[in-house]
Amino acid sequence: MKKPLRYGMLLIVSGPSGSGKSTLAKRMFERFTEMEFSVSCTTRTMRSGEVAGRDYHFLSEEQFRRHVEAGDFMEFATVHGNHYGTLKSEVISRVENGIDVLLDIDVQGALQIRKLAETDPFFARSLETVFVTPPSHAELEKRLRGRGTDAPEVIARRLANSKRELEFWREYKYIIVNDELSVAEEALGALIQSFRLSSARLKEPPFDEC
Repeated sequence: MKKPLRYGMLLIVSGPSGSGKSTLAKRMFERFTEMEFSVSCTTRTMRSGEVAGRDYHFLSEEQFRRHVEAGDFMEFATVHGNHYGTLKSEVISRVENGIDVLLDIDVQGALQIRKLAETDPFFARSLETVFVTPPSHAELEKRLRGRGTDAPEVIARRLANSKRELEFWREYKYIIVNDELSVAEEALGALIQSFRLSSARLKEPPFDEC
């Protein structure tokens, strides 16, 4: 049996801080081959331990502005005074070559890409969206406070942002309630397996023709 030749998918995994979306995303990279992480751009200062090109593409304000003016970003936003964005070049060539690209981004960025997909056939064909949520806002607060790494004012800001983001859950095709991480991991893995069976992304029939 020959291997189907397919286009990759652009998989967006979103959810509020404390939902566990980033942990789930990391586990998907360990679990699936031909899946890669899209490295975002940012104008913030590089932190200790970070590597340019691996964690972020670190840009100056001027470099970022030029990308915006050229229409190079699928999505971009300003968060706490710093600019963040996802380059189309991080996605297009990979998807064309059958590589799945996972984006771990916030609701604002996800909605921008969904709007792009409404008018762009390439992104319409490749896009899949999954929202990860905790079982309750109380559990979310417990997780954020349990980290023990953030100041009280930071936690308060994250909780306020999370409450707003939870209102957008219906904007996604699929939703996973992350109560137990192992169960949520199995659910996301099953979704990815089903996404890979999409006939819309096949370049040719997956069977031998007469």
